[in-house]
Amino acid sequence: MKTREDVPPNRRNMALKVIFLCAFVMAGAICRPAACDTPAAPPQPGRETATQTQPASTNDRDVIYEQVELLAEIAMHIKRYYVTEKSYKEIMAGALHGMLQNLDPHSDFLEEEAYKNMQEDTSGKFSGIGIHIGMEDGVLTVIAPIEDTPAFRAGLQSGDRILAIDGERTLNLPLNEAVKKLRGPRETKVTVTIARQNEDEPRDVTIIRDEIEVPNVKGARIIEDGIGYIRITQFSATAPEDLQQALDKLTQQGMKALILDLRHNPGGLLKAAIETAQKFLKPGALIVTTRGRQGASPAMESRAGGSYHNTDMPMAVLINGGSASASEIVAGALRDNKRAALVGETTFGKGSVQSVIPLRPDSQAAIRITTALYYTPSGRQIHDKGIEPDIPVYVTPQEWQKIQMRRAHIENPALFSEEEKKSLADVVDPQLQRAVDLLKALLAIK
Repeated sequence: MKTREDVPPNRRNMALKVIFLCAFVMAGAICRPAACDTPAAPPQPGRETATQTQPASTNDRDVIYEQVELLAEIAMHIKRYYVTEKSYKEIMAGALHGMLQNLDPHSDFLEEEAYKNMQEDTSGKFSGIGIHIGMEDGVLTVIAPIEDTPAFRAGLQSGDRILAIDGERTLNLPLNEAVKKLRGPRETKVTVTIARQNEDEPRDVTIIRDEIEVPNVKGARIIEDGIGYIRITQFSATAPEDLQQALDKLTQQGMKALILDLRHNPGGLLKAAIETAQKFLKPGALIVTTRGRQGASPAMESRAGGSYHNTDMPMAVLINGGSASASEIVAGALRDNKRAALVGETTFGKGSVQSVIPLRPDSQAAIRITTALYYTPSGRQIHDKGIEPDIPVYVTPQEWQKIQMRRAHIENPALFSEEEKKSLADVVDPQLQRAVDLLKALLAIK
């Protein structure tokens, strides 16, 4: 086997050129901070100019050159000696995935298809089974199933751990690869092996894929006594506009108080979260602060503009363990500004900022990298901690399944048979009822 010195200089130089391009192509890119998530989230970030960094010192450059040369040497050995043939493109993609995934579960190298899927997520349409997923303690986890989708109908629940997809273990499987395996043409099958809390054995669930279309806002209505209800399912680019339409509709119907339901909302765009929160806050109110590594990126504050809807109307926000990222930003902003009471359960705790940096145009690829953490207006860190409710109201997974079915029946009764409607008639949502009771009391003393 040849040593480093045995490798012909022209081959070494050629490989180094390839790897230098991969390593440094992002130098002048545009940074697009995402509120979350993608696959869970996933996210089409808002546009921000990348933070300018100081040029590398001579010593830093020497270290970089040494390590890149070592990487080139390893790539050539893999190309020549590995048991199955690999192209340089495959080898380098593996190296780039490893480089990013070694940072944290949310950072990754997005090859062309993964980058396209991430951009597709924000359109609200895709083909798959209909779940938002993320990494929790290093394990692929269901953040929330999307209602009226194959995953929802198959009974997948928030908190389910996905151990395998079509028999392939998910341990160390990148999040983007998991998304790729779960998606596919409609009417094709995928089998997920899940572990559920309080169940002794994992179970296999076979699901038939379908076209998934996720509306941002559902169920807008007056519940009783002028108390309005609006559920936001995700924070895509059009969510603030859809919310405004629902607010206008309920205002015309005499709304005096509002329940904003963010349960099982896995997040979305930071920009959409800010535009949502500011509808209920006075101009200048702090919504969220993002803080990156000291010296690498300055802290950024987002404050409410002048598009507020009603800053005096009593409000309650429903949250639970499926409320993540952008949902947590909105909930934290409304609570810390004393604008709404939070009712339900502690949120997921996904409060990190991923910036998506497109690479050179001909690569059609990008990197997603964690660049900052979110903090609520009072300075609370969201990531790994979540946001606790002001009024805790807990429901069991079994109760939640019935609540979701009852909610789906109210929003789209045509999907249910008469027998199903009768079985759901007596289902009570204790979190929603507690919010109604709270707002009734506030209206009585207003």
